[in-house]
Amino acid sequence: MKSETDQGEATAQGITWDLTDLYAAPDDPRLTADFDAAEQEAARFEEQYRGKLSGDELDASGLAEAVAVMERVSERLIRILSFAHLLFAADTSAPAHGAFLVSCQERLTAIQRHLLFFDLEWAALPDAQAKALLADPALAHYRHHLARARRYAPYRLSEPEELILEEKANTGARAFMRLFDESLSAMRFPVVRDGATEELSEEEVLALLHDPDRATRRAAAAGLTAGLRDNERLLTFVTNTLVQDHAVDCRLHRYPDVMTPRHLANETTGEAVEALLAACESGVGMVARYYRLKRRLLGLDELLDYDRYAPLPAAATTFTWSEAQEMVLAAYGSFSPRMAEIASLFFEHHWIDAEVRPGKRGGAFSASTVPSVHPYVLLNFQGRPRDVQTLAHELGHGIHQYLARDRGLFAADTPLTTAETASVFGEMLSFQALKGRLTEPRERLALVCGKIEDSFATVFRQAIMSRFEQALHRARADEGELTAERIGELWMAANRTMFGDALTLTGDYACWWSYIPHFIHTPFYTYAYSFGELLVLALYERYRQVGDAFAPAYLQMLAGGGSDAPERLLAPLGVEITAPDFWHGGLAVLDRLVAEAEALATETAGA
Repeated sequence: MKSETDQGEATAQGITWDLTDLYAAPDDPRLTADFDAAEQEAARFEEQYRGKLSGDELDASGLAEAVAVMERVSERLIRILSFAHLLFAADTSAPAHGAFLVSCQERLTAIQRHLLFFDLEWAALPDAQAKALLADPALAHYRHHLARARRYAPYRLSEPEELILEEKANTGARAFMRLFDESLSAMRFPVVRDGATEELSEEEVLALLHDPDRATRRAAAAGLTAGLRDNERLLTFVTNTLVQDHAVDCRLHRYPDVMTPRHLANETTGEAVEALLAACESGVGMVARYYRLKRRLLGLDELLDYDRYAPLPAAATTFTWSEAQEMVLAAYGSFSPRMAEIASLFFEHHWIDAEVRPGKRGGAFSASTVPSVHPYVLLNFQGRPRDVQTLAHELGHGIHQYLARDRGLFAADTPLTTAETASVFGEMLSFQALKGRLTEPRERLALVCGKIEDSFATVFRQAIMSRFEQALHRARADEGELTAERIGELWMAANRTMFGDALTLTGDYACWWSYIPHFIHTPFYTYAYSFGELLVLALYERYRQVGDAFAPAYLQMLAGGGSDAPERLLAPLGVEITAPDFWHGGLAVLDRLVAEAEALATETAGA
């Protein structure tokens, strides 16, 4: 730990990924060969299997063989598309990368025309016939994948209709998503400090909102607002278009609600999600309670939105990339040497892209790619304590994805609701390890406060975002195309409920909805963060009770990927996510963290 670090180390300069395990370049002969092989296999698949399911000509063994062929074709295609997406994310400013991504999407769509019939025939089977097939041991490996696909049966359209929607998506929703990504990556935000104006990227200006100097935070907030408002027309149009596109898609598929497709993908129900959101709303009192404490600790009469993530004085610490690597690996190793062993592969083999550079996509993610390769992690590391937590988080995803590879493509991916299990658990391991190193109360207080703020952002802020998104989709349906001001009203109304009188949202905050990619790429994604954080808090409590015996069962659960329903995968760990009061256990952990911060604040005041 250092109060100052070399700028190159603080920004992980030179830490970029090596994608050659996927392909060497867009013109790699292996990529062309995989596309050609996938196209040929898909055509043979259609010739061999079209009409076989609907004609009752496949027994369970034959169905398993057919699904295995589909899985093999899909893996080739997803490998190519993963490469294209990662290439684009690494530099969205390169026109060739965008063009390559689109060309891959278009060819993939053409190949999928040969495969779509099979899903539709499976969905159209009578329930009794489908249940008999699923009960056969020959289908054991694909049972959950096929059962999950049956949940969409009531909402499937005809094959020509589904093909049209898939083909039009490349010039419709997917095109607007790409426009959003490219535009946001290219935006520059004017930050005025000491009489000079700096033009910063999104990642750089958001990082300044965590600066210990209030004037810097204020300047960053003003710069972020100015940049977003300069692009307000574009961002508002993209949002309106994609919200309406989603509504049309839901109407055509006869989904009863615009959240239904997300619930189906997450293997949950609207009732369960409402219970989760209601639980989060019942706990917002602790948010206001904490921010009143923070206002006092910062010595401010009024806490404004740009003060939300202000570090306490003892937290003005930065880390080098090497220090972050050492801390995260040590934290994982203290829980499970196997997890540390897997995490170390990401560093050793250049599976991480961490440096901050122009054109690179903002945020962070772990891309699972395909089971025959390995995951890749992207983040924008700038040396802050929260960047260390982000590294631990994304490596948790990577470990989860790596462990689940043996399940195969169709059983490896988890629903979003449990996809955060390893990532948030990894954050908690890193937090506890770092807290154990600190003996000075002020440092411990700063660390605990940072953890509380990150957890609040993951639980309460994401729940608020879900409520905002619900209001946004309702307003778009009832009022037609929305102005930026109207969307801002909905955004402010949702966010005010989180802070009460403890923190003031300025007028500038009204446009900050417009840079959040989840609203664009994955409608109603955000409640999965609340779900995952509270789930992991419950799991961590279980770990504290059980001790070392917890780790093997936990790794076995991670290795299960998406091979079974979440509640069944989690049951051996002693967690019942369907229990009515389940969420309150996680909220109780957060409440104890706030109490810990209050006690440390009292201790430091008397020191």
